[in-house]
Amino acid sequence: MKKIPVGISGRHVHVTKEHLEVLFGKGFELTVLKDLSQPGQYAANEKVDLISPAGKELSGVRILGPVRPASQVEISKSDALRFKFDAPVRSSGDVKGSGACTLVGPKGKVELKEGVIIADRHIHFSEEEGKLFGVKDQDLVSIKIGGEKPGILDNVLCRVSPKFRLDCHLDTDDGSAFLLKTGDEVELIKSYTINN
Repeated sequence: MKKIPVGISGRHVHVTKEHLEVLFGKGFELTVLKDLSQPGQYAANEKVDLISPAGKELSGVRILGPVRPASQVEISKSDALRFKFDAPVRSSGDVKGSGACTLVGPKGKVELKEGVIIADRHIHFSEEEGKLFGVKDQDLVSIKIGGEKPGILDNVLCRVSPKFRLDCHLDTDDGSAFLLKTGDEVELIKSYTINN
């Protein structure tokens, strides 16, 4: 079976056009630092600071573009513990009832009543790649990791869309636990048994 490339996703922010203009000024537009694995997505040059409800500051968090319908902050569990954020594990876009924070830019601040999450483990597939791997959108699978600290990660969400291309997204905590870096490869497994 074909292997799946890994992208380790560091802390980042998605913003609406309205919030971008509050943070950086009227008419401001994001500038591209580098393209990401998914078509049309990019890391922007712009960064913001995050203030937790406890008043702790996480500075220099990169914005990913393009702008979105809702602002959202994605951090790791390690970030949440260190900087006192409430951040449930969620799929991107599922922010109802999630954590709060303040975004601080050079021109202004935005209070988010919800939007802080720890992103779930997920794999992007094009429709053709979904067929190749025998998965459907919203399926849950496991991935097998080789290397110096091998193991299996469960509850990996499949996201299948013609807009996507093959890439497994893990956060920095998962990456560190298995000594994974962007560009490494993992193997999809649908079922396995544990021998007692």
